[in-house]
Amino acid sequence: MGEAEAGPRVALLVTCLVDMIRPSIGWATVKLLEEAGCTVEVPPQTCCGQPNYNSGDRKGALKLARGMIRAMEGYDYVVVPSGSCAATVIKDYLQICAGEPEEEAAKALAGRTHEIVSFLADVLGVEGVGATWQGTATYHDSCSGLRSLGVKQQPRKLLGSVEGLTLSEMADCEVCCGFGGTFCVKYPDISNKMVSNKAANIGGSGADLLLAGDLGCLMNMAGKLSREGSPVHARHVVEVLAGDDDTPAIGEG
Repeated sequence: MGEAEAGPRVALLVTCLVDMIRPSIGWATVKLLEEAGCTVEVPPQTCCGQPNYNSGDRKGALKLARGMIRAMEGYDYVVVPSGSCAATVIKDYLQICAGEPEEEAAKALAGRTHEIVSFLADVLGVEGVGATWQGTATYHDSCSGLRSLGVKQQPRKLLGSVEGLTLSEMADCEVCCGFGGTFCVKYPDISNKMVSNKAANIGGSGADLLLAGDLGCLMNMAGKLSREGSPVHARHVVEVLAGDDDTPAIGEG
């Protein structure tokens, strides 16, 4: 018999928050990709440049984009466990690098880059996972993943295959949690009202577990839930899909 065909060579764009605050998300992402037949590598990388670009620092964003484009050369795909960082590479790099020598390379990178759950469901055609998780979960649709990348049904489809897990939709699941990167710093009162509304909807869902695809959103919501004394705990969706119940919930470790 001949050798089995090698799977796609995938670069993991770890993201700053995952690297510095929640590495378990990165490990869960690697596990899911390898179980789907991918060869995964983590090339040396920096921030994608999203904070710079959103704050009007185009020069700084361009410098970081150039570094990321070089780091991700030669891979079949680039996969990101974050809708916001993925959207930066897929959408914003086209604006950041417009008219620059890297313009075509930015377009090529955008075409190879995917948010993790979308990659599993839409590109690799994964129908389900073999994880088990006992409990009831509710899912928050992050703004970037939903509105920029169309991530909506993919996580719900894969979560539906997790043995023991029940999904309970919260009211206004598509409404922003109030994080928005620097938005929560610039407009703290508005942000607090938004996350207060979100916490109420999470509690109203009857779920004991909050899931989402962006760590920034999860940190914001988990912090509010904790301050209010809520028993609901938060995890990134890939941690549940990978069956990673060994790490504390977000904000508890």
